[in-house]
Amino acid sequence: MFFRRLEDLRSDHDLKIKEVAEYLQTHPNVYSRYEKGEREIPVWAVVKLSELYGCSTDYILGLTDRYERA
Repeated sequence: MFFRRLEDLRSDHDLKIKEVAEYLQTHPNVYSRYEKGEREIPVWAVVKLSELYGCSTDYILGLTDRYERA
């Protein structure tokens, strides 16, 4: 599931939930629910996270295992 990848990316970049939530301009509890799969992540947030982590949206969504941007 893609929400697992969200947590892995954040931890691989040594970021805290609060820092990613601030980047997305949302509340940490909301972002935490994205990571846990309790709340559907909006498309705009997936795009912003792909910019933050330098990977494709497909990677975040689990559609590919290739980290690099296409």
